[in-house]
Amino acid sequence: MGRLPDPSSRGSAEAATVRLDLAGFITGWSDAATTQFGYRADEVVGRHLLLLSHPDDSDFAELEPPPNGAQEASTTVVRRNKSGETVRLRLTLRVATDADGDPTGLVATYQPLNTDVAPEARLRLYVSLIEDSSQGVLVTDTEGRIVMVNAAFSRLTGYTDQEALGQTADLLSVGRDGSDFLPQIQGALRGAGLWLGEVVGRRKNGEVVPLSLSISTVSDGHGTLTHAFVIFSDITSPRETESRLQHLANFDTVTGLPNRLLLSQLLGQTLTQAKRDNGLGAVLVVQLLRLSHIYDTLGHEVGDDLVAQAGQRLKQALREQDILSRLGHDKLAIALPNMRKHEHAALVAHKVLALLRPAYAVGGLAVDCPVSVGIALYPDNGMDTAALLRCAELANQRAVAADPPLAYFSQEMNERATERFRVEGELRHALAHGELLLYHQPKVSLRTGRIVGAEALVRWQHPRLGLLGPGHFVPIAEDSGLILELGDWVLHEACRQLRDWQARGLTMPPLAVNLSARQFDKYLPKRLDALLATHDLAPQQLKLEITESLMVRGADEVIPIMNELAAMGLGIALDDFGTGYSSLAYLKKFPITTLKIDRAFVTGIPHQGDDCAIARAIVTMGQQMRQEIVAEGVETTAQMAFLRALGCDQLQGYLFSPPVPAADYERLVQQDIRLPLH
Repeated sequence: MGRLPDPSSRGSAEAATVRLDLAGFITGWSDAATTQFGYRADEVVGRHLLLLSHPDDSDFAELEPPPNGAQEASTTVVRRNKSGETVRLRLTLRVATDADGDPTGLVATYQPLNTDVAPEARLRLYVSLIEDSSQGVLVTDTEGRIVMVNAAFSRLTGYTDQEALGQTADLLSVGRDGSDFLPQIQGALRGAGLWLGEVVGRRKNGEVVPLSLSISTVSDGHGTLTHAFVIFSDITSPRETESRLQHLANFDTVTGLPNRLLLSQLLGQTLTQAKRDNGLGAVLVVQLLRLSHIYDTLGHEVGDDLVAQAGQRLKQALREQDILSRLGHDKLAIALPNMRKHEHAALVAHKVLALLRPAYAVGGLAVDCPVSVGIALYPDNGMDTAALLRCAELANQRAVAADPPLAYFSQEMNERATERFRVEGELRHALAHGELLLYHQPKVSLRTGRIVGAEALVRWQHPRLGLLGPGHFVPIAEDSGLILELGDWVLHEACRQLRDWQARGLTMPPLAVNLSARQFDKYLPKRLDALLATHDLAPQQLKLEITESLMVRGADEVIPIMNELAAMGLGIALDDFGTGYSSLAYLKKFPITTLKIDRAFVTGIPHQGDDCAIARAIVTMGQQMRQEIVAEGVETTAQMAFLRALGCDQLQGYLFSPPVPAADYERLVQQDIRLPLH
């Protein structure tokens, strides 16, 4: 039990003596030390003297013996007693020795300061400190009746001192078990000692408020408890801050839905229950397929609005017990616990597709955002959160190409995903260890039959699987982000090959390189300019091939980059024309020099009427726009004859040559091998 020192007796207070070993651990504790610091001897012996430390006295001088071999030293220190009060003391530190004069420990003597202050002045000081405190203070008698309050009490509770005096502390009670003031005060008065904690109080206006509380007792000169001393403060703001931080840690700020972290916790609890009950359930991953494009073209406010609307729509498809969360940038997750049949997951998935199909009203526009849904089931596909989410995401990857766009997870997907991760790792190794090659497929003039250029095509000399075409690894590079590194390698290797031919005095036609949409950014012209300068190449020696999917990003973003490339003298070809998403009205805005008819439209020539009509339309349009027309995938003389009759400029395909190594392509050019046109 802590004592409040009697002001009238402080002038003659006995010095507190504390004995220590040389490491600073307490070995002896006087009665005066108990009076001074509030700790009994059995509470401190064996503990380190840092028990009494105070933040305002950082050096803690008594841990060091007196300097220069002296046996005694004195200093002023700040300490903290058991009740948390700060006390200023005069410390005298003496070295204790054995019979041989060797140090065995330290003796610390603490003498209270300010003993010359008159009792009346000290009492006025105490009253002033209490009255001016920012914390509420109330003092009760042994019956729990309030006998004194300070100004902060009235400010925090709304009660004046006249309204509070004579009342019990239950004046502030909300009537909840364990949250009242009075039981804690009565416990302290029964000898329970200092109490620290939090309670819920009620202000005069009825408002409920959380309070931090400290209750100590005061005794008379004979050790009889006479009063309880209560200090409290409003902790609403810290609680609100903690609550906001907790919310930010667990909820998505855009949708207000649980984030991946909270989903993992909630789904983990659901799975634990399902293990006990042999329950069935499912996890759905819903992907907003065009969200990245919407963010890029329409802005983050529009994208955020769309995601929030999608979340609101999905709530209509779910039961109260289901869990809806935002899994990532463009993905939402739904956990369906306590299902009677696994087939119910598909019913929910179809409902999700129907709810998300209509256009969203965002930014003054009607915006479509197609979705796909992947489904994982438990216990079939696993019984832990990470496994189920991974299975649902793998299923979602297949769902993108399905009709309708939903798919269940299967072991085949898992095996394919494992293979993709393996290939990704091997591709990283290939880029670092020179396993990639450039092959060249010639382009032939349909007027002269001569080689007029070539397309550089990457190949992978796989140490285990042999020579692999781009179809085996480019899609994986696109998904993993390796396409940037792979695309840069192709550009550098193509320029290196052109420089090599140039250094050997060979005249070679332009070389075309495919660009990924991810390479096509505002820094591309500068990168290409530096690359051409490094290899001492003219821009006309290099051509760039892009696909129509690049135009989805919008003309305003793409056209300035294309214009800069064209101004440098680089030719730009539109590859796989007719298979992408661009509007023909946009085509006249782009500085395209070449259109390439996709092999899908060449295959049926000259026997399929639709393919012939499409090829004829493309050639006619290209001629009107003064663009060069190249047909890909030409394999028969009949196809060649039809395209030549239409006025197509060039062909590329196995009719003349498959993609070949650089040395073979060089030989074809130097020997002037030509395509027979008749």
